[in-house]
Amino acid sequence: MMHPDEKPGTPVTAYVALGANLGDAAAALREALVRIGQIPGVRLDAVSGLYRTEPIESSGPDYFNAVARVQTSLSARELLHALQAIENRLGRVRPAGVVNAPRTMDLDLLIYDDLVCSDEELVVPHPRMHLRAFVLVPLLQIAPDIEIPGKASARTYLPSVADQRIDGPL
Repeated sequence: MMHPDEKPGTPVTAYVALGANLGDAAAALREALVRIGQIPGVRLDAVSGLYRTEPIESSGPDYFNAVARVQTSLSARELLHALQAIENRLGRVRPAGVVNAPRTMDLDLLIYDDLVCSDEELVVPHPRMHLRAFVLVPLLQIAPDIEIPGKASARTYLPSVADQRIDGPL
């Protein structure tokens, strides 16, 4: 198994969730996708449709969400840092003491190859991805048979999120 700071010998597949609910969220997601495709060592491979979802454990207007598949020669931590830099350039603010605040951009590294890692900075697979329709539905659109490393097939979690409103693809 790969270490989160180890660069893969050949490109690996990673999945990134995109979400926003402030400003022109749909336009922000499109801009984030362009920027993800411009990261050196990253090739955008597939993108789900755009979905509109209600906030979960959050507030504010509906979110727009999507999932992207990338091929990357970056380490998991390098990819995480590149995604955080895009969030910051697109106006992401992280208010102190506020969890799941409305946001202009949220980019989450969902899966990085078969890596299972949990440290103070990097947690993959994303610890709540299997609890969120706004992640599972677009993920399964582009990877219908995907397994969540250390868990099970993503498809097995769909019944548990059936009560979460998700509209799309738009």
